[in-house]
Amino acid sequence: MSKPVMAALLSCSGPVLTAAEKELFARANPLGISLFSRNIKTPEQLAELVRSVRQAIGRDDVIIAVDQEGGRVRRLGEPHWLPYAAAIDLGALPLPQARRAAELHAVLIAHDLKQLSINMNFAPVLDLIHPDTSPVLKSRCLNASELVVSDLGSVMIQAYINSGICPCIKHLPGYGRANVDPHLHLPQIDTQLSDLAADFLPFQKNAGCPAGMTAHIIIRTIDGQQPITSSSAGIKRLIRGTLNFNGLLISDAIDMHALSGTIAEKARAALAAGCDCICYALGDLSEMEALAAACPPLTDAALSRLEKIRRIISAPAPATDIKKLREEYNRIIGTIEPYCDDYDATEVLNQLKHKGEK
Repeated sequence: MSKPVMAALLSCSGPVLTAAEKELFARANPLGISLFSRNIKTPEQLAELVRSVRQAIGRDDVIIAVDQEGGRVRRLGEPHWLPYAAAIDLGALPLPQARRAAELHAVLIAHDLKQLSINMNFAPVLDLIHPDTSPVLKSRCLNASELVVSDLGSVMIQAYINSGICPCIKHLPGYGRANVDPHLHLPQIDTQLSDLAADFLPFQKNAGCPAGMTAHIIIRTIDGQQPITSSSAGIKRLIRGTLNFNGLLISDAIDMHALSGTIAEKARAALAAGCDCICYALGDLSEMEALAAACPPLTDAALSRLEKIRRIISAPAPATDIKKLREEYNRIIGTIEPYCDDYDATEVLNQLKHKGEK
């Protein structure tokens, strides 16, 4: 009888898996891990880290996930990997070129990930740009038009799937109206549901995506007390109901300061509200031990949703002339300068956490 799969994507502390992390992963059998900048140094090192994680967990369907959106949010960065345009630059192109650029963007990133045995990308972002969208999110959004975002999001989702990478749309049901960074604060909006129809549309139009990530945001007309990640009304009524999303629902990182409580309390609340699994980002062994004690196995419904993901990530990489596609991508969007902003919200949280422990 196979061991139950823990309803969590964990993380690791550095570029090499420690003996304690190997033991925990083998014992807890998490759904997989998420990779962050601290885990990534070179292609060879990263390939070995992924191999070690897979060996420790010991399943063929281990999820190895990463945020490789392009622009500011890219874990695989220069000089070892080529840069990709920010979503806002893709969405600013005339629509025919934007659609092709979005397709090439996903195909090329998928190729990079597949080479490293990474099988899930936390992308595309389907949040809309609003006048007060937080600066930490704005460049990650494709456009202010729900129709453009719906269309380009659909193109990218299909390109990832065709390339053997599972896409994960974010942030359900929409972060665009948030004017603060949820890594540090809890966004709250009072907008009426009828006025949120445009924000919801890209998620509704792409409800068939195999995976999605929640938003840590309070929408008062849905739940005035709990952020969507921890709100039964937010998930069951809105995400599963109004948006009709039936993919694997992953919490945004529960380490973020938008959520309150201990790590175990946050995880329990998200799972009780209806998330299929939680995402934990900071790689702290004691917190991961607490999660191992708090998180139940994936539910039958989550396992059913996981089957679609398994079929996608088990597919071989398609034969593609990557050099030719890269040249076409660059012709459409122009030369991409290496992104110089070192702001990484997850690592900021990591630094804050360790500063507080001193």
